[in-house]
Amino acid sequence: MNAPTQVAHLVPEIHQRNVPDALIDALKARFGANCSTAMAVREQHGRDESSFEAPPPAAVVFAESTADVADAVKLASEHSVPVIPFGVGSSLEGHLLAVQGGISIDVGRMNKVLSINAEDLTVTVQAGVTRKALNEEIKSTGLFFPIDPGADATIGGMSATRASGTNAVRYGTMRENVLGLEVVTASGDVIRTGTRAKKSSAGYDLTRLMVGSEGTLGVITEITLRIYPLPEAISAAICSFPSIEAAVRTVIQVIQLGVPIARVELIDHNTVRMVNAHSKLGLREEPMLLMEFHGSPAGVKEQAETVQEIASEFGGNAFEWAVTPEERTRLWTARHNAYFAAIQSRPGCRAISTDTCVPISRLADCLLDSVAEADASGIPYFLVGHVGDGNFHFGYLLDPNDPRERETAEELNHKLVARALALEGTCTGEHGVGLHKMGFLVTEAGAGAVDMMRTIKRALDPKNIMNPGKIFSL
Repeated sequence: MNAPTQVAHLVPEIHQRNVPDALIDALKARFGANCSTAMAVREQHGRDESSFEAPPPAAVVFAESTADVADAVKLASEHSVPVIPFGVGSSLEGHLLAVQGGISIDVGRMNKVLSINAEDLTVTVQAGVTRKALNEEIKSTGLFFPIDPGADATIGGMSATRASGTNAVRYGTMRENVLGLEVVTASGDVIRTGTRAKKSSAGYDLTRLMVGSEGTLGVITEITLRIYPLPEAISAAICSFPSIEAAVRTVIQVIQLGVPIARVELIDHNTVRMVNAHSKLGLREEPMLLMEFHGSPAGVKEQAETVQEIASEFGGNAFEWAVTPEERTRLWTARHNAYFAAIQSRPGCRAISTDTCVPISRLADCLLDSVAEADASGIPYFLVGHVGDGNFHFGYLLDPNDPRERETAEELNHKLVARALALEGTCTGEHGVGLHKMGFLVTEAGAGAVDMMRTIKRALDPKNIMNPGKIFSL
């Protein structure tokens, strides 16, 4: 498969629909102070962490309940006005941008943990609960929610984008960990999908349809999740390598041997340098693996010794262990701040983030050629990856006032995606399609599959008001 020959989606396609005054008046009558048309509020809800820009939404509704969301959607539907769900604004692919105008529905105040069923290892939350708040709420039960995309995203947003992150190699993604949903449909009706049962064969799997739909089929308002016992023992380690290839070969062997590692993150030397400057650390500025092991004390010790032995075969050295919670937090905080460390390394820049994922056996083939292309381009970049499941991210750091740099970065991204697809991978492992990967989706899935997606979209959202202009065009 080949990527599109031209560099597409340098800017989102803007088709602003009219938002009538009658709708704004109706929203203010229904929501009062919880409906804002202040420019500062609208601009805040019209930006995410992507490099795209679009006009802000015409109004922002701060929902406090499912009924609020349903009423806002019904009013928007009456006027055929787009609705864009908003969590905390951490998406990377332009999901939040009002490219066709409309209103933003902020679910951040819907932040209650509704029920904890520790005996069944499930929890039900409102969509605005963040992953850190959820773990804080349930830690007294000895349980935790492992999906960790880095940003303190909302559970609703994580479900909508089918997020994963650093723990996915052991615990899976949102797809595996969402049991059921409450969703407001495009007509303003409220439906429930799934149950607290671990499995079901009852009808179409609407839960999986909604997880990853990026707000284009409905607004997620409640989520029932799997949760897990906190491991008896946790140990983290960092290991430096003479090359990226050596680090990647280590990961491939660890996974193929079936070592139940909980996290394994690749950080290239550029990123280590940026993280050192940002977080005031003294890490060796070489390619590095950051790993974590979960289990019994004996099991964790055995896993760590096995990985250390494999790493040494590939030149891994300077193993540094972090056993206490404070030491582990220091290391993982540095990893999670890599994006912001990179942005600060080039003041005024914006980042284009890639999100390819390939079968683990093809990881080195995809990654090494892409590193060579990035080095040859002259564009500053950082590289991090959840390499245990074949997922990695380049972040190309651009001068937003230099269109040539954007063109170069997009060309690098096209080559990277083409390589990943040729190796039977995907253009997006966890960020979602949004605006940036719409052309890639057609290449990856095929025109017939995308047409089927369009058919579903038209059936469930005939007025095309649910986050229009994302995933594919109509």
